[in-house]
Amino acid sequence: MTHIEGSSLLDMSLYSTKSHNEHQDEDTQIEFGPTDISENKVREQMPDILDLLLIDRTNSTSRRKKNIIWATENYIQYGEKRYAATCQIKPELITGDKGQIIMPRALKSQEMQKERTKSKAEVFTPTWIVKKQNDAIDSNYLNDDLENYVKRKWLEITCGEAPYMASRYDMDTGKLINLEDRVGFVDRKLKRVNAEVYDKAEWQLLVKEAYQSSYGFEWSGDSLLLARENLLYTYRDYYLAKWREEPIYSLFKQIAEIISYNLFQMDGLQYIIPLSSKKEKVIKDQLALFDDDNSEDEWIIKPGKRVKIMNWDTKKMEFFDKGVK
Repeated sequence: MTHIEGSSLLDMSLYSTKSHNEHQDEDTQIEFGPTDISENKVREQMPDILDLLLIDRTNSTSRRKKNIIWATENYIQYGEKRYAATCQIKPELITGDKGQIIMPRALKSQEMQKERTKSKAEVFTPTWIVKKQNDAIDSNYLNDDLENYVKRKWLEITCGEAPYMASRYDMDTGKLINLEDRVGFVDRKLKRVNAEVYDKAEWQLLVKEAYQSSYGFEWSGDSLLLARENLLYTYRDYYLAKWREEPIYSLFKQIAEIISYNLFQMDGLQYIIPLSSKKEKVIKDQLALFDDDNSEDEWIIKPGKRVKIMNWDTKKMEFFDKGVK
């Protein structure tokens, strides 16, 4: 669901034959895979970008980086100490022989889909409904000039894999959607940029502004990673369609960094990092005159960590719920 304040997709089955034993050169071109983005391939070709896609900007500082958490017990069978709901998602936990454990909902087992629907009310909206709802909002702004249009702020709440932002593939079948048929609000911004801009520098600037004004939040860490990957590959798709070549690494990394700020992990009811609230037992300072062994323990709930997001106008992090409470 969203709130707010042209050519066919080329072959996406390419994989790079280059190893990544050395740091990626700033002008190296990257090649990409199909619907289910391979974390192994991302780590091999561009490990810095995989690190960006996993970072939690609220919990991280300049000295210490922290990643988004699983926020689900769906992967606990791989090890309680590293795959528990409150554990951070580390690159080594989703690559190597674990490179296939995170995949789009459409490709998950029916059993896992049902469990997530039951435990988290996780459902995904068909593309035709996404189009209808985004059309209704977008109809108010079709006469905007290009700069105002790309800078308009949109937010997808409880975004899952972010189809309202970028509809790379059908949520029901998992099949890729041709570029001209995509209906996300980031898709709409990039379609206009592709249609109206013919200078590469101007194109990149407007695309950056389009991403900086597009937000989404999600509870589950695996879905959030997929959403971030989808937004990153969406950039690649429109770049390739416009310029008939792959984006160089430095440009790709610019967009990955913006995405790491704008798609964030949050409990949408409390505006906090999921599972960050703490239940603590009240320690009484003195004994009552007549102790009652049957008296119940008293507990207090310590509020969780409030989520911060980037205000790109001021280049400063601000609390998401600023002005709400």
